[in-house]
Amino acid sequence: MGAPVAAATALANTRTGRRIVIGAVLFFTLVTAFFLTSLITIPFAVAGQSVSTVEKAQPVPAANGEWGYPLAGGYSKGRGYGHNPVNGCNYCSKNHQGYDMAQGCGATIYAAGAGRVITAGSFHGWGNTVRIDHGGELVTLYGHMQWDSIRVSVGENVTAGTPLGAEGNTGRSFGCHLHYEVQRDGTAIDPQPFMAALGLPLK
Repeated sequence: MGAPVAAATALANTRTGRRIVIGAVLFFTLVTAFFLTSLITIPFAVAGQSVSTVEKAQPVPAANGEWGYPLAGGYSKGRGYGHNPVNGCNYCSKNHQGYDMAQGCGATIYAAGAGRVITAGSFHGWGNTVRIDHGGELVTLYGHMQWDSIRVSVGENVTAGTPLGAEGNTGRSFGCHLHYEVQRDGTAIDPQPFMAALGLPLK
């Protein structure tokens, strides 16, 4: 038996030696438990993260075929199409060419149908605006969006449900809302019967 082994055996037979051995065993047990706990909790942490990611996922607008609503979820209706004067707003048109809907400042606005973006920025009285050409002389317009919120560019192809920007109060607007307009052959038409014919009735 070598000298180091004999010294260790002699030390283990003393009270101090036993304390050192017990301390070393406890230390290694705690270190092992720490590493095992980390390995066990990592999968649960990852699973918890994926659950929270799903809970925070953006809502998706209801759709029917290739068309959908320009807002996801419920909304408040503002002015409809046609003669709709606004009390206290001298610059607001009396003959309203679109359909106003609101969820609140900053709500995401989505493309109602597939097409090519032909406007993405300041556009006449609609302020920060996106227009989409759907082909067949059909265009949809999304007006009054927040400045610097537009997520698409001119020439980009989009599909129904593509985020366009955020609800705002730009241009000739009277509070945060989306001005949704449908134009056929360059002339605004009533969005309510148009959307209803697609199986997507507006309020």
